Amino acid sequence: MTKSGLIQAVTTKMPHLSARDVEIVVNTIFDSMTDALQGGSRIEIRGFGSFSVRHRRARQGRNPKTGESIAVPPKRVPFFTVGHELKQRVDDGRLQYPIVKTKDSDDADESEV
Repeated sequence: MTKSGLIQAVTTKMPHLSARDVEIVVNTIFDSMTDALQGGSRIEIRGFGSFSVRHRRARQGRNPKTGESIAVPPKRVPFFTVGHELKQRVDDGRLQYPIVKTKDSDDADESEV
């Protein structure tokens, strides 16, 4: 799902709000989350998951094209941990939408056994 898909889904469920108003709300939520992560805060959305910032140390990397060693500076990266309820809901979805195996994938499974 894209941001425009999310806006469309909210607009469909809330017909009294215009798409422009929903877009403002979605952008405000994402901007607030970004600001919180930039400030080093942790974001927890019960039943969905949590966002935090992980710190990566400086290290020596390698340019794969030339093989030259390069210094990679330290950085902060966003990290998402899935909530228990979301895990269950996604797993329960496999019962509604089972994976359909083709003949080729069945042959591959048998060769692995």
